[in-house]
Amino acid sequence: MLIDTYGRVATDLRVSLTDRCNLRCTYCMPEEGLQWLAKPDLLTDDEIVRLVGIAVTSLGIEEVRFTGGEPLLRPGLVGIVERVAALEPRPQTSLTTNGIGLRRTAAALKEAGLDRVNVSLDTLRPDVFKTLTRRDRHQDVLDGLHAAREAGLTPVKVNSVLMPGLNDDEAPDLLAWAVEHDYELRFIEQMPLDAQHGWKRDGMITAGDILASLRTRFELTPEGEEARGSAPAERWLVDGGPHRVGVIASVTRPFCAACDRTRLTADGQIRTCLFATEETDLRAALRSGAPDEEIARLWKHAMRGKKAGAGLDDPGFVQPDRPMSAIGG
Repeated sequence: MLIDTYGRVATDLRVSLTDRCNLRCTYCMPEEGLQWLAKPDLLTDDEIVRLVGIAVTSLGIEEVRFTGGEPLLRPGLVGIVERVAALEPRPQTSLTTNGIGLRRTAAALKEAGLDRVNVSLDTLRPDVFKTLTRRDRHQDVLDGLHAAREAGLTPVKVNSVLMPGLNDDEAPDLLAWAVEHDYELRFIEQMPLDAQHGWKRDGMITAGDILASLRTRFELTPEGEEARGSAPAERWLVDGGPHRVGVIASVTRPFCAACDRTRLTADGQIRTCLFATEETDLRAALRSGAPDEEIARLWKHAMRGKKAGAGLDDPGFVQPDRPMSAIGG
C-alpha cells in the first residue's frame, strides 16, 4: 500500500510515456519546443510494464492513466496497454491525449484493453486553436473524439483550459457542444506548469469565472462531495441531467486532502505531486538489477515524503523545474 504520513492512500497511477508532443500549447511549452529526453533515458516498454506491475500487484494501485507529453507518440503504446490490462488484479486503464492521432488508434487501443480517454480541446474555433497550440490540427482532434466514442472508449472526457483574451468567452458554447455529442466536459484552471514560467495567478480564469459564465445559459446542480470522492473535478448536473460538467480548480479550490495519486515520469522518476520539486529514481534501481521488493520499498518511501498540499497559496511557492509535458498531466 502507498500511504503517506497524512493517511492518504494512492490508488491512482499516472504514467508518462514520453515528454514529446506534437502541439506547442502556449500554457505548456515554448514555440520551439523543449530539449527532449534522450532515448536511453526513457524507460523501455518492458520497464514500464514491470513498474506498473509492481504498483498493481504489490502496492494497491487500481487505476492506471497513460499520459505524456503526448502518449500517442509512443511507438509501443498499444502493446503497453495490452500488457497492463492483462495484469491481475486488472487495473482500470485510461489515456490523456491531445487527440490528434486518436482517429487511427482508438479501435486498436480499445481492443488492447483501454477503458476510456480524456482528450484536451480548449476551443471550438479553428483559428483560436491554431493560436493556442501553434498548429493547424483542430479537425484532427474532432475526428479523434468521434473515433474514441465510436470505439467505446467511454465516457469520453474533454479537458479545456480557458485563457484570457483567447477563449475565455467559450465556456457555454463548449458545454452545449459537449452535451450535443455526449462528451463529459471538464474545465481545468491554468496551472503553473509552463516551461517559460510565465504563469500569473492574477491573469487566470478561475473556477468562479467559469461557473458564472456557464450559468448564463445552463442550470447547474452540484453533485456534492459524496459523489465526488477523491476525484479532482467538482461536478454539476446540466439542466437536471443526465449530462455533467466538471471544474478542476487546482489553484483556487485545491483538493490535496483527498489526493490518491502517484506519478511515474517517462524517465523513471516517482513524483508524489504535479508540483513536487523532489523525485525518487526507480530507473536506476531497475537497471542495477534491484528485485521487485526493493523497488516497492523505494516507492513506499517516496510516498511517505508527500507533502500536505501543493502550496500554490504560499507566497514562497516554487514552480517545478519540469514543465507539464515532462511530468504527465
